[in-house]
Amino acid sequence: MDDETFWALMDELSCRPGSRDERLEWLRGELRRGPAAGAVEFQARLEAACAVVATGALWRAVRRIEGGLCSDDGFDYFALWLVAQGQRTYRAVLADPDALADVAEVLALAGRHLREWHDDEWPEWEELGYVAQEVFGELTGQDDDCSEAFHEALDAVEEAWPKPDDTAEATVRAGTPRLDALFPGEARS
Repeated sequence: MDDETFWALMDELSCRPGSRDERLEWLRGELRRGPAAGAVEFQARLEAACAVVATGALWRAVRRIEGGLCSDDGFDYFALWLVAQGQRTYRAVLADPDALADVAEVLALAGRHLREWHDDEWPEWEELGYVAQEVFGELTGQDDDCSEAFHEALDAVEEAWPKPDDTAEATVRAGTPRLDALFPGEARS
């Protein structure tokens, strides 16, 4: 699976109708159409896209939205959610975290107390991180016992890829005035 195919899947996932579960089932179906190696490559691209999200500016933005309550795991799930918003939103938010104020799902949370948010409204999507392994298990006939084989295949794919240039730093616009206005409280628990 190349980058173009990966982002085409994420773009389609971002605009599919239905619940998150229904959208994940669609993604599983798409991944089932290819070989088990395709599911592994999908996971490698998903993890690479999520790794880029881990910036101080985005941490601050997510903490602002979530009232200061974002944990390490919560941020990982946010990264999955952001990738699932599609390439255009993903790139816009990487360049300017305040662009989260333009995302409809984030706007729907503004002015509401955290306790009023439904589970599927949080800008987090943990379950997306498991889809490729589930499909890999189905395609290899290993179902529930494929974790070791999946992670070995994932390691092999990632080792074959060129190493990222860690010295290059992204230019990110500082501050989130629009998010600050939408979510004015530091901790709203």
